[in-house]
Amino acid sequence: MDRVRKVFGDDTPEQTYEPLEGGSEGPDGERIEGSGSQIFSWTDYSVFLLLGVAMLWAWNMFLAAAPYFQHRFASNDNLLRNFPSAILAVSTVGNLGFMIVLTKLQENANYPKRITVALAINAVVFTLLALSTKLFLSVSAGVYFAFLMFMVLSASLATGMCQNGIFAYVAGFGREEYTQGIMAGQGIAGVLPAMTQIISVLSVPAKQHTDGKSEGSSTSAFVYFLTATLVSTLTIAAFFYLLSRASSRQRMQSSLQDSDDLANSTHSLRKNVPLTRLFHKLFWLAGAVFLSFAITMFYPVFTSQIISVRDPANAPRLFEPATFIPLGFFFWNLGDLIGRTGPALPALRLTHRPRLIFFLSIARLAFIPLYFLCNVGGRGASVNSDFFYLFVVQLLFGVTNGYLGSSCMMGFVEWVESEELEAAGGFMSLALVGGLAAGSFLSFAVAAA
Repeated sequence: MDRVRKVFGDDTPEQTYEPLEGGSEGPDGERIEGSGSQIFSWTDYSVFLLLGVAMLWAWNMFLAAAPYFQHRFASNDNLLRNFPSAILAVSTVGNLGFMIVLTKLQENANYPKRITVALAINAVVFTLLALSTKLFLSVSAGVYFAFLMFMVLSASLATGMCQNGIFAYVAGFGREEYTQGIMAGQGIAGVLPAMTQIISVLSVPAKQHTDGKSEGSSTSAFVYFLTATLVSTLTIAAFFYLLSRASSRQRMQSSLQDSDDLANSTHSLRKNVPLTRLFHKLFWLAGAVFLSFAITMFYPVFTSQIISVRDPANAPRLFEPATFIPLGFFFWNLGDLIGRTGPALPALRLTHRPRLIFFLSIARLAFIPLYFLCNVGGRGASVNSDFFYLFVVQLLFGVTNGYLGSSCMMGFVEWVESEELEAAGGFMSLALVGGLAAGSFLSFAVAAA
């Protein structure tokens, strides 16, 4: 039993991996405040929640728009089969590369500026995507694919800048609740785009051309992409409001390295923190978030291919591919959102047991074979049930992703020094994006199956 407790983190951690004052919990689960923590504010929490929504809204928009992209690539079988994996690969590689660069540029980094620029880029990208649903509809599938990949790359660079900026910025507040708010917002960013896609399709009558193509798909996609522009614009306004609040000014002051120059200095001076030191301190949590999100990257490819087991001729419109595929994304992201709210309850937190979180992330591999029991590509399902696919596979797979991911991103503050918080936030987001990139390349094997 002693060996089992040692493996799963019940033993006393080594000195280099020990919770620090200001980020620990008492026996009753209440927060033990340190000198670096601020008073909790629901207003600040709400803004960070919205920032979390905006951070991953673009990512989920591309995934849930799979039915529209299938319509645009219908004339090219190769693009039709591989565009989901191509979106994942371009997005995650661009995101990872930019995150590595930004993580190296810790010293004198202007995190609020990074966040603002990222949101502005997303607004431009999705305005162009909305316009593309009405203009140049006669271009070839190859030309549209090149345009789409450029949009995906641009959005991934914005996402990388946003992730690096937000997780580094929130770490300076010294409140795990705000980080949980960001993670919950990311979960909402998965649920709402899928809902938007379903509503936009159902609300537009599907008029048929003589060639059999749906006229309503372009209109619904226009509305769908335009909502992303509105979300980014709203988030910029909310973030500017956060920067004007006293809590934000206090956070900027507390991040100054030299307390003697605190009254006269107007710039945040940061000590460069070696990545090797962060890797040593955060090995289990960084490894867990990497593995968890690498395994997660299989779900978008399966979800874009799995259709209802019902007969398309007699099924309600909700179970047609144009709505059933977004419905699959909705259930996964609903589970993800539920999972992300779990660590907000002290009784459900595992941040003090990083080894257990690591091994639970590996156990998520068990979900991959379950997808092959569903109706992949309309070839038939071993388990002839939409309930099994939506509630057992999608919902539970999402719950485990949200819970473990949120636990990792909340828990790292307990294992680093106060002057390492911002760098550690960037390092953990780098591990997260690295897992997404690794999983996106592995997903090509599923697309070819």
